[in-house]
Amino acid sequence: MDATNKKRLQGKVAIVTASTQGIGFAIALRLGLEGAAVVVSSRKQKNVDDAVGDLRSKGVEATGVVCHVSNPQHRKDLIDTTVRNYGHIDIIVSNAAANPSIDNILNTKESVLDKLWEINVKATILLLQDAASHLRKGSSVIIISSIAGYQPEASLAMYGVTKTALLGLTKALAAEMSPETRVNCIAPGFVPTHFADFLTTNEAIRKSIEEKTLMKRLGTTEDMAAAAAFLASDDASYITAETIVVAGGMPSRL
Repeated sequence: MDATNKKRLQGKVAIVTASTQGIGFAIALRLGLEGAAVVVSSRKQKNVDDAVGDLRSKGVEATGVVCHVSNPQHRKDLIDTTVRNYGHIDIIVSNAAANPSIDNILNTKESVLDKLWEINVKATILLLQDAASHLRKGSSVIIISSIAGYQPEASLAMYGVTKTALLGLTKALAAEMSPETRVNCIAPGFVPTHFADFLTTNEAIRKSIEEKTLMKRLGTTEDMAAAAAFLASDDASYITAETIVVAGGMPSRL
């Protein structure tokens, strides 16, 4: 069935961070097409405005907020705007991430280590601290990790380690927030977005990645959005503390 004909999320309110392009935007669009009111965010006002306009043109109820997830006031504004406009929160997708360096771990500067942990790990915790009291019973939190969390590539080593941390954070939060809120994780494979340009636009690297998948292709933003919509919906009402790997069969775990 086409996503536009499914209304699994009718009446739900969703926040998606880093959601004006790439995987985040695709998730916001899919949640909106399934009936959710979506609140999108990114660091630049123009990007927020463009994304909201695009979503509304497709029939999605959308609001946008400028939010750098490492900024405490921005996180508060994101939550406050959502609650002021819609009264509550049902779905949070923590998608924001940074990868400011391709250095080996032992050559990574302390300032870069701090940025990686602050944005890729700590920001999810702080956002949920702000949002927890506004989450309704039956709510769903979805954390976006990465296949690199299972097999950190040399050029993604420290980034991969932060994404590994999210797998454990998902388990811990699921236990803490149960039974009212489910917490799950998605580990995307390689998807040709702006964030992954340095990998997916190099033809040799791209071919090498494709060969590592059983599907013999890169993932799409829509692949990730479909998994997120499932986890956000009541179809996944008995699933929590889990990570869904959406990587075309790339090696992850047994």
